[in-house]
Amino acid sequence: MSPSARPSRHRRYVQVLCSYSCNTGTLKRTPTVNLTDPVFRGYHYGRKKHDDDLEAMLERCRAAGVKSMIITGGSLHESKEALELARQHDFYATVGCHPTRSTQFDQFTGGPEAYLQALDELIAANLKGKGRVVAVGECGLDYDRTHFAPPDVQQRHFRSQLALAKKYHLPLFLHSRSAHADFVKILREEGFGENGGRNVGANGGVVHSFTGTVQEAIEYMDMGFHVGVNGCSLKTVENLTAVAAIRPDKIMFETDAPWCSLTSTHASHAHLNSLPPNLRSLYFPQATKPEAFVYGKPVKGRNEPTAIGGVAWVVHKLNEGVPFEKVTEKAWKNTVELFGLDELV
Repeated sequence: MSPSARPSRHRRYVQVLCSYSCNTGTLKRTPTVNLTDPVFRGYHYGRKKHDDDLEAMLERCRAAGVKSMIITGGSLHESKEALELARQHDFYATVGCHPTRSTQFDQFTGGPEAYLQALDELIAANLKGKGRVVAVGECGLDYDRTHFAPPDVQQRHFRSQLALAKKYHLPLFLHSRSAHADFVKILREEGFGENGGRNVGANGGVVHSFTGTVQEAIEYMDMGFHVGVNGCSLKTVENLTAVAAIRPDKIMFETDAPWCSLTSTHASHAHLNSLPPNLRSLYFPQATKPEAFVYGKPVKGRNEPTAIGGVAWVVHKLNEGVPFEKVTEKAWKNTVELFGLDELV
């Protein structure tokens, strides 16, 4: 086995949703995850398919070296759930409203102002201590799914959440799908055109689940933002080219579990073929179908935070000659610094 393939306790990274560290020598990671999704409780598309196995999933993460997680809030309700889970497990959370759910602002009792005020109060009450909020979001624009919320509604409530990042000096957890021009236009107009908005009181952020072009990645970085990479970021050859262009000081790894799996049909698969067996068993343990559920084993079709190791391995292979440890250590440092996770160091 090559030196870069050997497990090392110095390999670590932070993923929004989960991070990990293990005394057995695996990487430290902090991935971002949608831990509030009912699939981790055995519900698939609204139907109960198997027992709740959240704790078993978390145990697999610990075995793989996941030290902590940043749990994503996609609405006011989900943000409350994310914070509660974060408190229970000593993780972290984001607070915000996903663009596809931005009609909730207008449907809320008291209107958009009351919804924004509720997000504001939730942030204010959870800035310190166990399970604290570390970012505003997931917020942004999604023009692939305007049937959920039209562009003008998304834009209006994206702007209002940017005000929360300025008010509380928090980083942003950002979402952009088929909306790059409007996305960066709004960020620039709201003072986020350079240095991640730090000149107007904000604190940078990460454009998560990146699937854009090389030019888009460069524009985000030049504006002072980090770029988050997961399985969806590594589907095509064009995706791999764009990810390879992300500078080491701006890259972050994530899984977006239970979504964005790395699959055999993706361009990333060829790079995963070189993943050493001892790491493969940690990052991609053998899974069973929901109907044949076995407690303690992953469920097929459900991405888990352990897969962040696979994401990191692909990025390592895209950076020829750069040791795995160096790639993961830099991503870990970026995440700890951006989200202020100093206690993990």
